[in-house]
Amino acid sequence: MAQPTDAQEAAMDRISVLKTDITTLDVDAIVNAANTTLLGGGGVDGAIHRAAGAELYDECAGLGGCETGGAKLTKGYRLPARYVIHTVGPVWTGGDRGERDLLASCYRECFRIARERGFKTIAFPAISCGVYRFPVDEAVRIALRETQEALKTNGHIEKVIFACFGEDTYEAYRSYLRTPKGA
Repeated sequence: MAQPTDAQEAAMDRISVLKTDITTLDVDAIVNAANTTLLGGGGVDGAIHRAAGAELYDECAGLGGCETGGAKLTKGYRLPARYVIHTVGPVWTGGDRGERDLLASCYRECFRIARERGFKTIAFPAISCGVYRFPVDEAVRIALRETQEALKTNGHIEKVIFACFGEDTYEAYRSYLRTPKGA
């Protein structure tokens, strides 16, 4: 069984998994699993829009939407988080239409914005795992792989939180983080 490198261990120390409502977290930015309009919807997207208030809708309306795999930044308004990074995850259609690459792009784009803005704390939901039907175990592997890569090159980020709403998603993240690489 391969042992994690010092860089991997340092990155893992900066990752937390919580079973919580992402709208309650006091961080620099929370990530919204948005749709392409950015104007709110169901699940996490709707909860973030409700908690942030009408000002979030108004700002999003001026952004012109967002492509799948992309990300855009807004203020957090009535949220404890100061900013919201909206990213549009792929709808799972079997895995042969670039869904994995698009999901990885969501994380890379969110971390790009975090780096550019100097964010120290960021919280993610399980992007595409709800109504977009991305297989949870596969989505978790992609999320954590992209997070570890981002943390290797961005020492400014002190904490990445994965805010899990459901027990299955929470356990998937916890299981993956407990499993040493190469096991």
